[in-house]
Amino acid sequence: MTALTPPRLATALASLALAACATTNLPPPPSSVSRADAIATASRCASHRWFPTTANVFHGTDPDGIRVDTPDVSWHPDHSVAGWWQPNSWNTGLPYQWGGFSSPEQFDRDLANGLAAGDVYTPEKRRLLDAAVSRHATGIDCSGLISLCWNLPRSYSTRELPSLCSPIPSWDLLAPGDILNTHNNHVLLFTGWANPEHSRLHVCEAGVPPHWLVVQRTAIRSELEKLGFLPWRYRGITN
Repeated sequence: MTALTPPRLATALASLALAACATTNLPPPPSSVSRADAIATASRCASHRWFPTTANVFHGTDPDGIRVDTPDVSWHPDHSVAGWWQPNSWNTGLPYQWGGFSSPEQFDRDLANGLAAGDVYTPEKRRLLDAAVSRHATGIDCSGLISLCWNLPRSYSTRELPSLCSPIPSWDLLAPGDILNTHNNHVLLFTGWANPEHSRLHVCEAGVPPHWLVVQRTAIRSELEKLGFLPWRYRGITN
């Protein structure tokens, strides 16, 4: 092993300092939120009661040329899961909307203004990404729910959320308000462990089939691991 001369030692130390800066000099998170508030927001979205009319049902192309299908009971697609919410009746849980980022309060205002209540996911929307988000619909999608729970100023996609986070080295270190994310696919909010062995966990999500709404459910850890979910912690979350 060759000893470092003072100039070479200085260069090596400078390289180490630059490497440390690269991992620690991250931009500040765009918001701050407590774990309790994040979970409370998720619970409000899952338990929100709303009363739509037939004016909030829409199946077709909106004025901007974007296909919209609300997940109401009249929607019966081929090879997919039928809709669930009933017009002229009380319903519970914010409906899924591709690209949606509506709080319960904003959703109610949109509903009163006649916007479509939700817009289901399709492979074509996945292909078009933001270009397939309708401004004539209201609701929330999986990453919109996380963005709302974290008090973010806009909806961050599953491609963007990890840039706001630090990776969690072990699933066993998950705490309420952390997320389980798959790139450009889906994200879940972790709300707690369902058993001491940490093999089952409670999550909240703006679900695609069979849900089409914000739900709180129990998931199996091994199944999520097989699907490629990874644990992340928002840098702006506090205890």
